[in-house]
Amino acid sequence: MLSVTRLLCDVRTPGDDLRYGEKKAENPNPAPVHRRPIVVWNVTRSCNLHCAHCYASSHDEVYPGELTTEQAIKVIDDLADYGIPVLLFSGGEPIKRFDLPILVKHAADRGLRPTLSSNGTLMTPEIARTLADAGMVRAGISLDGLEQVNDKFRGSKGAFKDALEGIRNATDVGMRVSLRFTMTKQNVDDMPGLFDLAEEVGIPRVCIYHLAYAGRGEKLLSFDLDNDRRREAVEFIFKRTIQSHATGHNLEVLTVDNHADGPILAMWAREHAPDRADDIERLMLKNGGNSAGRGIASIDNLGNIHPDQFWWTRNLGNVLEQPFSEVWEDADNGFLSQLRDRKALLPQRCRDCSWLNSCNGNLRVRGESATGDPFGMDPACYLTDAEIAETVAV
Repeated sequence: MLSVTRLLCDVRTPGDDLRYGEKKAENPNPAPVHRRPIVVWNVTRSCNLHCAHCYASSHDEVYPGELTTEQAIKVIDDLADYGIPVLLFSGGEPIKRFDLPILVKHAADRGLRPTLSSNGTLMTPEIARTLADAGMVRAGISLDGLEQVNDKFRGSKGAFKDALEGIRNATDVGMRVSLRFTMTKQNVDDMPGLFDLAEEVGIPRVCIYHLAYAGRGEKLLSFDLDNDRRREAVEFIFKRTIQSHATGHNLEVLTVDNHADGPILAMWAREHAPDRADDIERLMLKNGGNSAGRGIASIDNLGNIHPDQFWWTRNLGNVLEQPFSEVWEDADNGFLSQLRDRKALLPQRCRDCSWLNSCNGNLRVRGESATGDPFGMDPACYLTDAEIAETVAV
């Protein structure tokens, strides 16, 4: 995640201690960046919607073999003992899992930061209150555009209204809500309207995702933005973030899943926010770019461990056979070792790029989906040849 707000507006936001190792009032001694991974746990694959870009290829059905409550509790204990900073409950639709409040409460009691990734349509006032009482304090709720576009993308008429109601219900019980939006050719024109919606409704955080070619998203490769449109969209995000703070709305804005956004922001800032340029490049280097296999991990609904939440074709182990902590610390796991020291394995263009230390080769699952090589070129890199040769100030 790239915190546009922190980098461009110099406003510290929740999670900056994990992204940039910065001190906050409630965390005066932050852990080093990526000391332990954030874990995205797809606690169920079942989902009430059928979103076109779903990386889990979920359907509204029962999936055999999902972890029992007892098994899930043991996983949480291992993750807590290992010291992961955040446990993100995802799916499918995690609210479809009957024991979600039990798992959230156990995670909170063990000192983890339980977070929810949801489509929001099932977030009734009762469910919102139950989850909040269990210890859920943050929820990311996805919209794929304004009403007409969203409902078509999500395969369900009324999904927009139901998600918006879910956002209100989560907000009413004190959850900090993030609006999540994945850009494609079909919906990118709705992005300004979604920023307006966030400010009007009082949603404090907007996360703009680039399309990951995984799950059903692999079929949408042709729907991804071309480089010119991607740059236009990202520069709009930069401008809108500044505007939001200038007008007092103070949205926290992040972009996700394209680490080329960082270099683009740094170069854009040299012209449009020169007082921020050096600090931006310093913080980007501290973060280090894509952290699949190091700062992010995934556990799927069957207990398989993956390098990130999109990369379900790469299994590192299974929590029913070996604790997550042991898998993540296994020095003999060749693929994990390659991911953690990947620079020599990346394409020549990446190795020649002056921004490599703040990008780290971008999203590897997208590179593999496009080329068949886990260290192949990520087609969503939109830096020009001249830009990869730029002089990095820090």
